[in-house]
Amino acid sequence: MVVRLDAEEVLVSTHIAPTAPTHRGPRPGRRERRAERRRLRRQDALSHQLAELHAIRALLDQAADVVGAGWVQNAWFAVGTGDGTRVVTAYELPWAVRRPVTGACLVGAVVQAAGGPATVRSQLVQRTLDLVWHALREDPARPVRWCPGPRVRMMQVLELTRWNDAPGRTQGEVVGLLATARRGADRQRDLCLVEQAEVRSAAR
Repeated sequence: MVVRLDAEEVLVSTHIAPTAPTHRGPRPGRRERRAERRRLRRQDALSHQLAELHAIRALLDQAADVVGAGWVQNAWFAVGTGDGTRVVTAYELPWAVRRPVTGACLVGAVVQAAGGPATVRSQLVQRTLDLVWHALREDPARPVRWCPGPRVRMMQVLELTRWNDAPGRTQGEVVGLLATARRGADRQRDLCLVEQAEVRSAAR
């Protein structure tokens, strides 16, 4: 193309570079979008569960240390006082806040490892006790029932207490049960990792 400007001829190219294609394929349908949202929610849930299992495993290690330092039966804690050692039941928990804890039962050790009586209703303590009960009564290969409901959970805690207080029970057995629960946390972690890989591979 030739354009005349001030009596000079200027050559102007009329070639236009092609624009980048904007076609990106068909837009996902409603069903695909819902499936993707479910996949992302499950991926987030698995990430949260892995973090929680890491915290549970650490808590079980600390609880084993508490029992190893001092174990009690027919009470939650043993505390040091000016007159010696006093055992503390569930109705005397403030003593375990004001005095140094020198020993604990199975359930008390989990509570003490988490920070003491104020943590007894925390999700971390409750789910750690769920796992300890699972290690005591369930097939290790079965999934842990993390939310059994308040009544069932209370019965499970009572069963752990009775097991701890049984005549002939030993400190070593209690430490051993906490170690079994810790291995259960590792199994649950491995199951989560497998499912997490499957969820990621299902991404669009």
